[in-house]
Amino acid sequence: MEQENFLEKQESNIAIHVFSVSSAMIGVCFTVIGIINFISVRKTIVDEITAADALIFLVACVSSYIAMKTKDSERRFLLEKRVDVIFMLGLTLMGFICVFMALNFI
Repeated sequence: MEQENFLEKQESNIAIHVFSVSSAMIGVCFTVIGIINFISVRKTIVDEITAADALIFLVACVSSYIAMKTKDSERRFLLEKRVDVIFMLGLTLMGFICVFMALNFI
């Protein structure tokens, strides 16, 4: 019983952190798009990838909010697992964007 309570609390904390960090990452994506548009006059594929990444973080943010508000523990646990995957996908894509920018593949 105590172990289940601890796991539920831990998963709830993860949803709160994903909610706040993914909303901040949306702002980071828009900043990257602005910097790319300031540096380069032409449209690049990195713009589109970064915009898609912002949408992924938006889905993670909204999904984590829904998970936090869900009362059913089974459904919340399932949502939180999906939120983790979506958030990690967004972070991975952001890593690739950083590599593209560092290697001047813009």
